[in-house]
Amino acid sequence: METASLAMRASCSSFFSKSLSPFNTNHRTLQPCFSFYKPPIRCLDILNSDPNSQPLFKSTSEDPSGKIPSFSCSAVTSFTSHQPNISSNTREKLQLLVSEFQALKEPVDRVKRLLNYASCCPSMEASLKIAANRVPGCTAQVWLYVMMDDDQRMRFLADSDSEITKGFCSCLISVLDGATAEEVLELKTEDLGALSVVGLNGIGGLSSTASRVNTWHNVLVSMQKRTKALVAERQGRPRGEPFPSLIVNADGIEAKGSYAQAQARFLSADPLKVQELANLLKEKKIGVVAHFYMDPEVQGVLTAAQKLWPHIHISDSLVMADSAVKMAKAGCKFITVLGVDFMSENVRAILDQAGFTEVGVYRMSNEQIGCSLADAAASPAYMDYLSGASVSSPPLHVVYINTSLETKAYSHEIVPTITCTSSNVVQTILQAFAEVPNLSVWYGPDSYMGANIAELFRQMAVMTDEEIAEIHPKHSRSSIKSLLPRLHYFQDGTCIVHHLFGHEVVEKINEMYCDAFLTAHLEVPGEMFSLAMEAKRRGMGVVGSTKNILDFIKQKLQEALNRNVDDHLQFVLGTESGMVTSIVAAVRQLLGSANSSSDRGKVSVEIVFPVSSESVTRTAPSSSVGLNLGDSRELMGVSVIPGVASGEGCSLHGGCASCPYMKMNSLDSLLKVCQNLPNNKSKLSAYEAGRFSMKTPNGKLIADVGCEPILHMRHFQATKRLPEKLIHQILHHSDKSTSY
Repeated sequence: METASLAMRASCSSFFSKSLSPFNTNHRTLQPCFSFYKPPIRCLDILNSDPNSQPLFKSTSEDPSGKIPSFSCSAVTSFTSHQPNISSNTREKLQLLVSEFQALKEPVDRVKRLLNYASCCPSMEASLKIAANRVPGCTAQVWLYVMMDDDQRMRFLADSDSEITKGFCSCLISVLDGATAEEVLELKTEDLGALSVVGLNGIGGLSSTASRVNTWHNVLVSMQKRTKALVAERQGRPRGEPFPSLIVNADGIEAKGSYAQAQARFLSADPLKVQELANLLKEKKIGVVAHFYMDPEVQGVLTAAQKLWPHIHISDSLVMADSAVKMAKAGCKFITVLGVDFMSENVRAILDQAGFTEVGVYRMSNEQIGCSLADAAASPAYMDYLSGASVSSPPLHVVYINTSLETKAYSHEIVPTITCTSSNVVQTILQAFAEVPNLSVWYGPDSYMGANIAELFRQMAVMTDEEIAEIHPKHSRSSIKSLLPRLHYFQDGTCIVHHLFGHEVVEKINEMYCDAFLTAHLEVPGEMFSLAMEAKRRGMGVVGSTKNILDFIKQKLQEALNRNVDDHLQFVLGTESGMVTSIVAAVRQLLGSANSSSDRGKVSVEIVFPVSSESVTRTAPSSSVGLNLGDSRELMGVSVIPGVASGEGCSLHGGCASCPYMKMNSLDSLLKVCQNLPNNKSKLSAYEAGRFSMKTPNGKLIADVGCEPILHMRHFQATKRLPEKLIHQILHHSDKSTSY
């Protein structure tokens, strides 16, 4: 082993040129500054070159411990970068690397081999260890320098403060240094899958599995992103305008781009408006529940007013009704709802169910505040879809909470129904399949979410039983495969916000932000979902609800603060831009709570809005129509899409800047409602969330039947099991006497 180690170290002398000083960091005139990469000498048994034969490495002796093999060389080979057939040579290098680690059966041997690779990776000069050269997403600090030489071959230099991570980088460079740009870009993260067997997968008590395996992927993605940029520059192609973004650090907020400036304008609320609102809420005992997608001005004022009046809550739709009940219990006489109409309906119904019928509930407009998903679920096509579900046996309808109470009631009388949110839909469906044999699940109305759930389950079907059990303990590969043909989803329901996270947005993210943290709501189209899932697999993304997205950003920021080094975290916000107010507030809180001493690392967070310049209204602020809203309306088949007051709108050329329906909840409307309560209720009749007096086809009150699917979900949330009543309804759905 000592001989092999010495030979490996000797081969490292030409890894790069000894002096790194010739590095020319002027990327416009990059020149080759280091010699061709020569990976560690490999001991190969030429007689066993058949890939189906025995491993390339033959152990001829063992360390007294019985764990560390040494090798007898039938031949000694090394690679240089320029070969006649570079493509096959690059592939051969990867296969040899895989074979090298697969031949080492003991985890400790694989770790030692990584350390040997690390010893062949020279330390990078301090001048290159800058933020611009950091590889995002790695637990350790990793720096990567990339250039293109005169022969248009890609050259790589890497370093890390972790020897294991440095070994990973050295392995990747041994494969890709000297390759063409095309070869670098052709390598897929899946090609590195076999390298996850290097012994850092939890075997032998080693614990940092995910972060270690992710290193392969994150370094490769950074190599490819920088390769794309150099190719574009060499060809004289512009890289394109970056998406607008907000940068938050301990010193304040920087807005990049006009759209980001529009978002940032209200992050620091007007103290006079904050005080005015807080005084009204206190005096009249009014609670406020608001969705994350509110207008930035409203959210800015509400966030600041929370310090003066505790009964203000900003959340996703699931928590809004729960918060309203808590406010009623605390003595609030009125609840104002800043959301779309189905949210105020849910708040009204849940308050009634909880016994707070005397508490008034008010919307923020005297007009309908619609929702394209809720409208899709109220269509004849959706009722036809459920009619098909009713003839299956046994069936369960899982309906997204973003639907009206009327839809929930009518659905529940056709098919046993449970509501879900984007954060619990996967667990709800998996639990249902686990509890009810031969169940058929019918999900709706969000077509993108349905397709994404189906794709997620297809991916699970090729996981190991152990991996599947981590997602849901009652499932295995066989059970996931068996449920796939029994999962159905509605084909014609979309959210006008998430609909526009499509092809053009994904292309730009792939080109310019592939190494950033990627967040995506479960409602986004398949392309964005797949991109976010790939990022999630390497620890760089999250797919889920608005709360899941917020929690992910907070987690990654806290991890960066714990590392106590300078860092810049970049997050692509794959959902409605109204989330930014809550994100900025959470980021500021974490940055403020960190030790502000001078020896602490400086961490900044950049929130990227995947929207194009066409997403910003060109007209005066008083205009009621945003750019391209007419095109959006025609595409979605929606009758009316209201204008946006703050300068944002939807664009088919980029993403969707904001939900125009949500932006009907203005600060002026909130103040108007508060000022007229309780003495001038007559002026607010059109604002009040009324009770449903209508009845279902079976003669029951819509309010009663529509609440039951919500209560089923609440039971599941509390117990992680379906309620017995729902299971009875599923098993006896064809019995007309079944009580819903």
